[in-house]
Amino acid sequence: MAAPRRTTLHDVAQEVGVSAKTVSRVLNGDGPTSAQTREKVLAAVERLGFQPNLMARNIRTGGPDTTVGLIIPDMGNPFFGTVARGIEDAIRERGLTLLMGSSADDPDRERALITTFLARRVSALMVAPTARADHAHLRTARSSGMPVVFLDRPGAGLTADCVVSSNRDGGREGTAHLIAGRHRRIAFIGDRPVGLFTRRERLAGYREALEAAGLPYDRSLVVDGHTQAEAAEATVRLLRRAEPPTAILAANNLSAMGTVLGLARAGRRDIALVSFDDLPFAEVLEPAITTVAQDPAAIGAAAAELALARLDGDRTRARTVTVPTRLIVRGSGELPPGT
Repeated sequence: MAAPRRTTLHDVAQEVGVSAKTVSRVLNGDGPTSAQTREKVLAAVERLGFQPNLMARNIRTGGPDTTVGLIIPDMGNPFFGTVARGIEDAIRERGLTLLMGSSADDPDRERALITTFLARRVSALMVAPTARADHAHLRTARSSGMPVVFLDRPGAGLTADCVVSSNRDGGREGTAHLIAGRHRRIAFIGDRPVGLFTRRERLAGYREALEAAGLPYDRSLVVDGHTQAEAAEATVRLLRRAEPPTAILAANNLSAMGTVLGLARAGRRDIALVSFDDLPFAEVLEPAITTVAQDPAAIGAAAAELALARLDGDRTRARTVTVPTRLIVRGSGELPPGT
């Protein structure tokens, strides 16, 4: 069965008895038409269910689209879902629509998405960059006035607006909290690759807290957990060591979920845990998860504010906005060693 044909501009023109150019002038508001003709055209548009091809119009006229492009690493990560909601809530008030794509942490896929968004002339571009991407190719777009905002991590090869969490402060605070609870062997389960900005900054905070307390940095206690499954396996391996940690700092939400799973598999309820990123189920576990909480909605809102300011004519130097983290004490981070 053939799909129904989409109503065209010419269909509306034929219905009203005017030229397609007249219909275009009414819809785009770019030429003189009588009030009577305008009323007839709009009535026909509604009656026929005509949807203007905004992308084609914008390419033809050289104007921007009414959309904002957002590229994130993982559609399934609730952190980035909340970031997107913060952006969407802010731009909706300006009549803009959010378009999203996932890079899957692949720099080639990220670049392909950027090319697609630029081709459809998005009003602004926001990117949570992959670790190995080079963003020098965006210099022309940015210099021509395209607002570019990096989220969660800075871009590479391009000076542009950026919104990040206070990652180093959060890593330091979470680790210091465990040290204050008399823990001396504290493991760090972080994302991959090791050069990823968020992992690097949180690890730096972890090391600073150890140094401030006069504790040695033990590289064997620093492991990777890019996925929930990897973090669970890493947790079990840590606990099998001759000198296992008594506490763990899980450096993002997926690492934290995997750590909880690994502790359950090992039957260990005596290991203190601080999670960097809040978890949906953090309060219902026993003990509840102590968290260094980010504010992803605020990150999204701040990114939207930067982009909208650029659209309004702000041509000041690129700036970085740092959204503070906060420690939420719930129980898991307060378990003393040897319980």
